[in-house]
Amino acid sequence: MRRDAPFLAAILDSLKDPVLVADTDHTICYMNRAAIAYFKEGEALIGRSLLDCHNETSQQVILETLALLQAGEEERFIGVDKGRKVYMRAVRGPDGRLLGYYERYE
Repeated sequence: MRRDAPFLAAILDSLKDPVLVADTDHTICYMNRAAIAYFKEGEALIGRSLLDCHNETSQQVILETLALLQAGEEERFIGVDKGRKVYMRAVRGPDGRLLGYYERYE
């Protein structure tokens, strides 16, 4: 099976719903095409802190959810945005260590 970054990005870009990936410092590492189109600032968000894109209440939810992911939880519903359910999901390395998370929309 291919595991190169362009191939994996193509898979994520084929999804119709936004996917935004951040590391444990909340730096946005990747956005699929749907996420770039969904967010007003689009691709310019890559490299910025996800926390800077949210109000204080949402920041607290993100921080609390990250703590739950670090404690072993895999996914958590975090709210509704523009009529879509938003979830944070853990991204873990082969050793189970939390590398980051992604926001997915339904």
